[in-house]
Amino acid sequence: MFLQKQQQKKKSNSNRLLVSITVLGSAGPIRFVVNEEDIVSAVIEIALKNYAKEGRFPVIGSYSDDFILYCSFYGTDALDPLMKIGSAGVRNFMLFKKPSPQVEGFDEDQVKKQEIDASRKRNGGIKSWFNKSLNLKVSSH
Repeated sequence: MFLQKQQQKKKSNSNRLLVSITVLGSAGPIRFVVNEEDIVSAVIEIALKNYAKEGRFPVIGSYSDDFILYCSFYGTDALDPLMKIGSAGVRNFMLFKKPSPQVEGFDEDQVKKQEIDASRKRNGGIKSWFNKSLNLKVSSH
């Protein structure tokens, strides 16, 4: 019983921070309160849950290991996932999805061209649309 009261007292004595996390392409930052002792990976998880709960776009996923947290104002290095959020010394952050590893022999441009070709075949292309629009018959009364 005494130990539980001490743990609750420690939690209430820890400093809390209002953090602001901006997701690229989203309407605005997500703001929520965390303990300065929370680690970066836990803060990323909270941000992803809040982002999804608010129904924001674009949909970014929910697996926290796929994301990196950066300080907004300085530094080009991502924060270490095991670092305490309070040790960063700032309250504004940027959340980015980690770049996907390139598969050897995988050409992203080639895939995009294939997707465009497939959509043209499905839709008949602009030429087909233009011909159809010219062949519309106008009925007279």
